[in-house]
Amino acid sequence: MDPRASARSLCAFIDASPSPFHAVDNGARRLVAAGWTEVRESESFPRGLARGFVRRAGSLLAWSRDGAAAVGRGLRVLGAHTDSPNLRIKARPNTGAAGFRQLGVEVYGGVLLNSWLDRELGLSGRVMVRTPKGPEARLVLCNRPLARVPQLAIHLDREVNARGLVLDPQAHLAPVWGLGRPDEKGLQRFLAQELGCAAEDVLSWDLMLHDIAPGSFLGVAQEMLCSPRLDNLCSSWCALEALAAHTPANAPIAIACLFDHEEVGSTSRAGAQGPLLVDAIERLVLAEGGSRDDLHRAIAKSFCASIDMAHATHPNYREKHEPDHWIALNAGPVIKINTNTRYATDAEGEAEFQLACERAGVPVQKYFHRSNLACGTTIGPLTSAQLGMRTVDVGTAQLSMHSIRELCGAEDPALMVRALTAFLAG
Repeated sequence: MDPRASARSLCAFIDASPSPFHAVDNGARRLVAAGWTEVRESESFPRGLARGFVRRAGSLLAWSRDGAAAVGRGLRVLGAHTDSPNLRIKARPNTGAAGFRQLGVEVYGGVLLNSWLDRELGLSGRVMVRTPKGPEARLVLCNRPLARVPQLAIHLDREVNARGLVLDPQAHLAPVWGLGRPDEKGLQRFLAQELGCAAEDVLSWDLMLHDIAPGSFLGVAQEMLCSPRLDNLCSSWCALEALAAHTPANAPIAIACLFDHEEVGSTSRAGAQGPLLVDAIERLVLAEGGSRDDLHRAIAKSFCASIDMAHATHPNYREKHEPDHWIALNAGPVIKINTNTRYATDAEGEAEFQLACERAGVPVQKYFHRSNLACGTTIGPLTSAQLGMRTVDVGTAQLSMHSIRELCGAEDPALMVRALTAFLAG
């Protein structure tokens, strides 16, 4: 696919996926259209199913294989995550003051708070609705200007440019979404109208605010891409694209696992510290008549690529970066290395992914965090420790990580897909 066409496809996926639940739903639709079959976790994994997927709340796991013999060739796993830092709606959200109706929010993940000011915000996520058969999950997507976190005028904070903006997550982030007195059931009535149910049937929700501006190209030559949620829907899209391009004949079992809750530590049933991946691998082996020994032998032959975004070198803050490991946009995938295992990459994984990039004909970069700054982490170390699987951490270079709108190279997503496709081939 042409790099610009890939970038447009990525933007379409991100624009339609403002919550992890929408990302999973859109990923599932793309897989079904490409010939995959959904399997419910409560059902047996069918014997001989070459292309299948399961979903668990905000997580999705899909596989591609060419039969029982694939177990003996091990697995190639692509791991990414569907969640992004944002503002989540509280359980009792209807608040307000000074003639404004507001929503109570809680910060999710490591949000760059200032980037959420003075943005037109929509609302998305899942809502649990009462039905005769019990609670039912329904997706809601209000992709229109619904709310805004207004910034304080400079006339009332004259020192802000010299002192810096300090935001209290409790006091300063409640968005306005109407005028008048707070309505005790205001959000419930709004959701009921959106979903076509009664307000009293709205039981609970996992709802979040999102920037409604779509992704777009940037630059005099349109060589950059601006979008919300590049971290980490860009990686999720790349993993799905690589899986769809995978040719399973005589190759290891290919798996793409998109987890939720990475931004808050991954400790959940849908997160990378949960059992989703290890359970699915075990069930795939057992469905083909394999034993526990076959399972462990397959894992010993396997490799995982943990795919998260990587820090490009910021031109205005060069002193924040390791001087001998500068990272550029449109210069190919980034192998992320940290000797304190904040990334799972070791020399073996580094070499394996580097060779995959060579086979794909794409350039590769290597990232080290500056030694006097604390380094972030990914799902890579969790997967490596939990499964004992060889793992390499890789990513697409970007600026403005954890901002409401982020920036990457327009050619890099296509380069990452090519590298991941070669990695899956083994």
